Amino acid sequence: MRILTVLLVSLAAAAQALKPADDAILKSISAELERSKSINIAGLEKPYFIEYSVEDDDLMSIGASMGALTASTHSPLRIQDVRIRVGDYGFDNTNYVFSDYYRGARYDSDQLPLENNILGLRHVLWLATDRAYKTSIEAIARKRSALKNVSLPDQLADYAKASPVQALLNVNRKPVDEGAWKARTVKLSGLFNAYPDVLMSNVEFQSALSTSYLLTSEGTVLRRPDDVAMVRARAYGQASDGMQLHDAEVVLAEDSSGLPSEAELQRIVSDLARNMSGLVRAPRGDSYVGPVLFEPRAAAQLFGQLLGDNLKLSRKPVPEPGRNAPHLPSELETRVGARILPTWMDVVDDPTQTDFHGQRLLGAYAYDLEGVAPKPLPLVEKGILRNFLTTRTPALKGFETSNGHARMPGSYGARGSGFGNLFVRASETVPFADLKNRLIDMCKQQNKPYGILVRKLDWPSSASFDELRRELSGMAQSGGGSRPVSMPLLVYRIYPDGREELIRGVRFRGLSTRSLKEIAAASDQPYVLNVLDSPATFALMGASNFVTSATVIAPGLLFEELELETIKDEMPKPPIVPPPAITE
Repeated sequence: MRILTVLLVSLAAAAQALKPADDAILKSISAELERSKSINIAGLEKPYFIEYSVEDDDLMSIGASMGALTASTHSPLRIQDVRIRVGDYGFDNTNYVFSDYYRGARYDSDQLPLENNILGLRHVLWLATDRAYKTSIEAIARKRSALKNVSLPDQLADYAKASPVQALLNVNRKPVDEGAWKARTVKLSGLFNAYPDVLMSNVEFQSALSTSYLLTSEGTVLRRPDDVAMVRARAYGQASDGMQLHDAEVVLAEDSSGLPSEAELQRIVSDLARNMSGLVRAPRGDSYVGPVLFEPRAAAQLFGQLLGDNLKLSRKPVPEPGRNAPHLPSELETRVGARILPTWMDVVDDPTQTDFHGQRLLGAYAYDLEGVAPKPLPLVEKGILRNFLTTRTPALKGFETSNGHARMPGSYGARGSGFGNLFVRASETVPFADLKNRLIDMCKQQNKPYGILVRKLDWPSSASFDELRRELSGMAQSGGGSRPVSMPLLVYRIYPDGREELIRGVRFRGLSTRSLKEIAAASDQPYVLNVLDSPATFALMGASNFVTSATVIAPGLLFEELELETIKDEMPKPPIVPPPAITE
């Protein structure tokens, strides 16, 4: 699903259920696909695989700050993606550093017509097909040339076969009361006015009703709804020493009717404002090595990025001779069959589940972006790594077929993998209060004046691009895994008497997937974390034009020893001009 930060568009005024006979987009794609199957040009390779995908979006975006409306957009959007493979399943034009690069002139639009005009729709699809075919012909020739001077061990097939599916799911678009959500968003943003320590803030309402189409030359014909609604509140502050601080709360649902009540949203926004005020006034944390307790929400965030991202396999592309191709491997690629968690922990990705103890799981889906239906997938069994999240692009020996997890746009002609509902289960658990007592006992045994409690991580991240750049630079110097872990936002010192003290300005040092083996205990109550995952680093909010709903279900965690360090980056100066009054 695409939620564009600039072109966030509208919702239908009335409910509608599309039938195949009434679906102009489906008719147009089907007609062009049939015509494209006959491509057979003398001297050029014939396509062995053709794929048409279209997103028909109807989106709404409303923004407000300090009790004033700042943005409101409401318009439809249709985006097409045509992919053509030449060669065969064993060797084709993809998985090469220039697979997506076309040097010629292009005439196709990035978007389809908004009207259901079949001739207009087919014309844009034809131009997109022409460019995709030219790109594939050029790429396979350059790839063959590159391989004459590059030796690749254990060469994998470029594409895996999959059974075609036919599923035309009904699309029901419910109306959204735009006026009511404008008023609600403005009112929520005004809650920050009571907190002068909050330097900047905003509240956004976004709703996306999307219909996804996928048709391929293999016989797949797929239409499915892909909807989401969101309220996102962000707050920014600056401590007296210049340290920049940020935090956010995001509430997700399948549609606007599933979002919390206005009273609950007010509580969430007010808690965010109070936390930011507390951070602005909190003392700087010190470097620390010792027991660390993650509340269930922070533990779910930790698993989502540290384990979830490393279970996503990506293919290293064929490079140009003498040049390195950009590629970030998983930390777990070489650890299949090894223990990565305690023996009493399992991890399963199960997109077939829609609810957990009465809570909606937004990571549920029927088919991935390649039309493959997922099944419950055991990833870690009794601490042992057994599997990865795979697509139809083989990325590792032994994991060369799709298990239905193509959920992201990818690079070099491939799709990217992603999790749906990531269940982290522990067979040995204790109440969270007991974990806190055990943390205190560990500190006493180690003669430490306090322990550390992590209540929230910055994932998905609400940092600015400049903040993220500084964070990544500092993390690289601190060591750790190839995929760094986002900053802790709400961190507390826990003293022997149980007292909590909020601190700021610390980050993890040396935290990687290898640290997960050292989990000492888990709580008995898991947390359900619905998020918008994306290809961006730390799933940075607004950094990607593609997001997908995902869920992590995980218990609280106690580590016997982790390391945090004080952030010593250069700090910008606080404002020198006094602010205006924010209350009348």
